[in-house]
Amino acid sequence: MKKENEGLIKQFTKIQEELLPQVKLENNFHKEEISLVAGVDLAYWENDTKHYGTCCIVVVDYHTMKVVEKVHSYGEIMVPYIPGFLAFRELPLIIKAAKKLKTAPTLYMFDGNGYLHYRHMGIATHASFFLKKPTIGVAKSYLKIKEQDFAMPKQEAGAFTDIMIDEEVYGRALRTTKGVKPIFVSCGNEIDLATSTEVVMNFINKESRLPVPVRLADLETHKVRKELKDNL
Repeated sequence: MKKENEGLIKQFTKIQEELLPQVKLENNFHKEEISLVAGVDLAYWENDTKHYGTCCIVVVDYHTMKVVEKVHSYGEIMVPYIPGFLAFRELPLIIKAAKKLKTAPTLYMFDGNGYLHYRHMGIATHASFFLKKPTIGVAKSYLKIKEQDFAMPKQEAGAFTDIMIDEEVYGRALRTTKGVKPIFVSCGNEIDLATSTEVVMNFINKESRLPVPVRLADLETHKVRKELKDNL
């Protein structure tokens, strides 16, 4: 740990601990109300000694799978990368991009973790307090906490195993496509794990193991980053 980050870590930990009691792992909506789902992802690059980032949000219709809106933000990254505190680095760009939306997503789906986090405060959970909407975390790789491994789901689409740490469910390993490695789904806030899984599976097609909103947001960040790098 860099000594100059010690103060930030103390400050960030306090904020996460203060927010945690407000996390609710239950639906604050009826599933029939799900209409638009926003996928959120970020990408970074360096220019000389400065670090930049872009946040892309892609809003997809839950029923037709059609893209209804795309927005992005970008700017210089002022917070250093500190494992476990990624939200503080990403939130300014997420909030900036979300303010550009003309549509009103029912919920947000993040390329990253939510409750599956050292202090239950991954980006999907932390961002919910600013977006004021239910959120889901969808991670491509497993965040190992307290040396706890996950059990591999069966080789069939929709199979899952819950990730248990100290007798608490943090999230689940979900195999969205047969013969393809699983992804890791966790609640962000104001949604339960069963509904989070159902929403993710609704957006799975033959093109990817990732749900459509997250996959499209990921593709968009690469496109926007290239454009910005070429022009900044």
